[in-house]
Amino acid sequence: MQTEVQEQPRYAVVAAVQLPSVSDIEFDASLNELRELAKTLGFKVVRSFIQKRAGFDANGYLGVGKRQEIQHFVNHEAEFAADGEHYSSVPIDAVLVDHEISPSQARNLENEVGCEVMDRTMVILEIFHRNARSRAARAQVEIARLGYMAPRLRELAKLAGPQGRQRSGVGGRGAGESATEMDKRKIRDRIAELQLEISAMDVERQTQRARRQERQGLAGVALVGYTNAGKSTLMRALTGSEVLVANKLFATLDTTVRTLHPESVPRVLVSDTVGFIKNLPHGLVASFKSTLDEALDAALLLHVIDASDPGFERQLEVTDTVLAEIDADQVPRLRIFNKIDHVGDAEAQAVCTAELQAKYPGCIVMSARRPEEVAALRLSIIAFFQKDLVESELFLPWTGQQLRGEIYSRCEVLSERADEDGAYFSLRTDAATLEDLQGKLARTA
Repeated sequence: MQTEVQEQPRYAVVAAVQLPSVSDIEFDASLNELRELAKTLGFKVVRSFIQKRAGFDANGYLGVGKRQEIQHFVNHEAEFAADGEHYSSVPIDAVLVDHEISPSQARNLENEVGCEVMDRTMVILEIFHRNARSRAARAQVEIARLGYMAPRLRELAKLAGPQGRQRSGVGGRGAGESATEMDKRKIRDRIAELQLEISAMDVERQTQRARRQERQGLAGVALVGYTNAGKSTLMRALTGSEVLVANKLFATLDTTVRTLHPESVPRVLVSDTVGFIKNLPHGLVASFKSTLDEALDAALLLHVIDASDPGFERQLEVTDTVLAEIDADQVPRLRIFNKIDHVGDAEAQAVCTAELQAKYPGCIVMSARRPEEVAALRLSIIAFFQKDLVESELFLPWTGQQLRGEIYSRCEVLSERADEDGAYFSLRTDAATLEDLQGKLARTA
């Protein structure tokens, strides 16, 4: 009989420097976010080491005293309480730093404390690497990881010793090319190769999207917002589809596209994009631009915000900033304050709802787990796309009945009557669809 092998828990400590320009609220939110990232990566954070400084220590990020404090905790049979249990003699696997630090700072800190050091960027990259599923997402992650590693090769060469630093030239001529230089060149070549692959995939995806929209006359809605704000839950509620829902940051990286359910006129495609996060490395913003292309192509953005998060205003700022970086800030946007059911009792929820609606006119406050509120949001989405619809009449001769199904799928048929020549449809649709159908009818005449 086979027994299930349980994965051994991994323990980590968090280290962070609070600069004078960072408020306590902002600092605590960033630290909590790093703990959530660590949880997603499979770490149990057992302690946080915090230091207020005017700037980062050039040698080891933290000051000497704080580094010694961490070293003592890591190397002297750490004892702590977590989840109501007491632990002793537990090895600390990693120190997670709440900033992106230089290669030399990471190396010095790692040598001093005696365990692996992962900065915030490295943590996020590792999560992206584990969660990427599609070919495009994997290629984008690899580019970001290679870009992160390139400037750190010199530090790795120092750890490798003299044998890894220099390779002799051919036939004894010239000083040769260092191992570090060769590795950097390989990284540049690989990044260029991956960028060509992504460009080809982008062209293919855009062609498929154009054909799909031309064929079906679909309108596009993109869910955007902070990771873990409930976008996937809302996606599942709006489309009736099974998508991954997990209480983890970056539970999904690949864009999911489904049709609004029940179907409407016009038919609406709903896409769930990768979540945003504070201090998302710029390399990742650039690398993941193609996963956010749905936001650029959408006619309407649903900006999902966690209403139960005390720092939701920071979520707003992060999303607004990233959308501006990818030039999607001009797309019409509807703010959705989700998870209102997590805000205390019914009275507290009513107060919170009133405050949000007063501060953000036109917003929708709801819970993706309440069917009646999801239904109301669906009506708002349909109303957005129907505001520019036109009413007209189409005549379909009996010889062109193959178009009947397309008329019903792409238009809202208000009435139908028939005589000996064919059928007359009174319908509502967008101008482009009407023109396309009129052209097809003309060719059947």
